[in-house]
Amino acid sequence: MSTAIRNLAPKEVWNMFADLNAVPRPSKKEVRVIQFIVDFGKNLSLETFVDKVGNVIIKKTATKGLEDRKTVVLQSHLDMVHQKNSDTIFDFDKEGIKMVVEGDWVTADGTTLGADNGLGVASIMAVLASTEIEHPNLEALFTIDEETGMTGAMGLERGVLKGAILLNLDTEEDDEIGMGCAGGVDITATRAYKEEVVSEDLIAFSISIKGLNGGHSGMDIIKGLGNANKIMNRLLFDGFTNFGLRISEINGGSLRNAIPRESFALVTIDKVSKEAFLFETNARIQIIKEEFSSIEQNLHIDIQETKHPDKVMELGVQEGFLKSIYAAFNGVYRMSPDITGLVETSNNIARVIVENGQIKIGCLTRSSSETNKADLANSLKAAFELSGFDVELSGEYPGWQPNIKSEILDIVSNLYENLHGEKAKVEACHAGLECGILGQNYPEIDMVSFGPTIRGAHSPDERASISSTQKFWKFFIEILKNIPKK
Repeated sequence: MSTAIRNLAPKEVWNMFADLNAVPRPSKKEVRVIQFIVDFGKNLSLETFVDKVGNVIIKKTATKGLEDRKTVVLQSHLDMVHQKNSDTIFDFDKEGIKMVVEGDWVTADGTTLGADNGLGVASIMAVLASTEIEHPNLEALFTIDEETGMTGAMGLERGVLKGAILLNLDTEEDDEIGMGCAGGVDITATRAYKEEVVSEDLIAFSISIKGLNGGHSGMDIIKGLGNANKIMNRLLFDGFTNFGLRISEINGGSLRNAIPRESFALVTIDKVSKEAFLFETNARIQIIKEEFSSIEQNLHIDIQETKHPDKVMELGVQEGFLKSIYAAFNGVYRMSPDITGLVETSNNIARVIVENGQIKIGCLTRSSSETNKADLANSLKAAFELSGFDVELSGEYPGWQPNIKSEILDIVSNLYENLHGEKAKVEACHAGLECGILGQNYPEIDMVSFGPTIRGAHSPDERASISSTQKFWKFFIEILKNIPKK
């Protein structure tokens, strides 16, 4: 890791971030980072404990003069999304993130950076470690597994926290104050198929899709970015319809909360159709590139003759599979009728796997409307079930309903305007913040969300603004000084 990271301002935040990023912390594998945070709290002689699901809570008493203020919960999640470029050699289970400075940005070498939500974690750590920052009584809540199920927030029991205010540090635009978010549900479609022996009259091709932007499947879904699974299905459907293409394997996308950047397929066609198939497919590829030319400049689609596979998917199941992916909705389903520019409901076809007689399709449906979340989920369920899939809905979590009468929202909004001479954007976001879940067991707690500017979260292009982190840190410290009295 470049020592330049540790020399950035504010040093207290970037040094904590560097220490954190040296610890592998994939979702559902947070044992090492939990111990890291526990050791951190105990080394400061602060009350530190782990709840039954793995969340870490560290308490710190108020600085002199602020003992009469409301207790504040500072909350961020420990886990990070693990994505890397296909040509990057990196083991997320063993290696720390390799960070680099590029102008005003901190990024990583071919992987996600972990600024989501590592900069929030690091900022809380910096406050806990400081002997100079003024603050009321604090409860630092470091949750686990936010990125793949929010099981940490879901498992936090009533009564563990005593705070009246919660500051969530998981927003990714430094001029925004979050006051609401979307809920979500995972949709998984599975089906077995018989494998058929490949005839010697067939020829094999590998098709690869790379270079898409990807990104956060909630915050970035409005951008209309390319979805590698949908693009691949378009090519395979055309090849099947026109040349009898047969599918041997598909490996597309990765995590549900990341717009899929890559997809790889192994297919066969009749030898006599080779030239026509290549001509038509390459023409289709050029059309797709032109359609995305303004937003996906690095899109690369390649088709190459390759080694003959042993087996392909049975014909009837293949037809239903291709049609179901075509029918399944992907992208923005409905914009909010009440908040201008806010996506209300969306779906991301995140993962498509075909291999060894099994098909698995993973989607993440998000919405700030529980009824429209259910409506889109039912639409997807129907599309897959019509093609013989078994469909499971799981991991459902609620949204965070905006509270326009929030006391802390007024305080934070006014502080932002006083500091910067302009109003912050007070918005709900189309992402799964933990506030909605935490509010179920703590309905009286008053919440807002804010953070530094982060771009490309959930993708190897993730980067955090250095100047924005400085702005955020000053704002955060000012908020802690201005917490209202009990």
